[in-house]
Amino acid sequence: MKVPFTKMHGLGNSYIYIDGFQYKLEEQMIPKLAQEVSNVNTGIGSDGLIIVMPSEEADVRMRIFNKDGSEAMNCGNGLRCVAKFAFEHGYVMSSDFKIEAKSGVVDATVHLDNTGKFVNSVSIDMGPPILEREQIPMTTEHGSSTDQVIAEPFEVDEEQLVATAVSMGNPHVIFYEDNIKDAPVSTLGPKVTSDPRFPEGVNVEFVEIVNSREIIFRVWERGSGITQACGTGACAAVVSSVLNGFVKKGEEVTVHLDGGDLWISWLHNHHVLMRGPAETVVEGVFFSELT
Repeated sequence: MKVPFTKMHGLGNSYIYIDGFQYKLEEQMIPKLAQEVSNVNTGIGSDGLIIVMPSEEADVRMRIFNKDGSEAMNCGNGLRCVAKFAFEHGYVMSSDFKIEAKSGVVDATVHLDNTGKFVNSVSIDMGPPILEREQIPMTTEHGSSTDQVIAEPFEVDEEQLVATAVSMGNPHVIFYEDNIKDAPVSTLGPKVTSDPRFPEGVNVEFVEIVNSREIIFRVWERGSGITQACGTGACAAVVSSVLNGFVKKGEEVTVHLDGGDLWISWLHNHHVLMRGPAETVVEGVFFSELT
């Protein structure tokens, strides 16, 4: 089976994008195709698969599949790339439009080059964060279902950690490090992501506070492992840092990720605004083993 594709990335967080306006995939094939294209040795190599398709609720819809074939609720870097893809392919005509993800509909704004044809960067209104324990979701080991999880004791492998949990349409748990280079991303990340206290799994973020306008961030993503960047995770990290008193609400924070920088604000209207780049890598045809 021949599958036309575009590979794009946001700060190194790369996905294979399928044009669902032009090319239809059978539902049962999608998880396996995500696994195939993501394989760096026998496929194209990516953090997963994203389908850009028509929406009944917004201007465009995206579906996200991790490299293990599981479907994700949201992806901040993916949203920016979908915005670039939709505008440059002519599926939206305005620089302001709406994108539907599994977690809900968000507002996107593309910032164009001087030709007005190509997208340099994208801003996404990610909406308000979800802070209630039950809705993240996280079990009630230390409080009621409506509690917020802020600087809560969290033991794993006999290590005493301090956790803050936030959902941006997908669940995140944030731990703070004095030196990000010492963050146990590859050791604790896979253990925490499948911890039973998070019944739907969780994205695991490690954050170093540089100052009140700047943080450093590393991530283990559920279903994908270590990635160069996580847009929803960066948003969750800024929200967490406000809740913990490290940064101020309403001020833009520079988030340094392995793949580059994002600019995140938790606005006074409670919405989280994310601004950052989106890049096209290559277009081609993938020869899938699926039939």
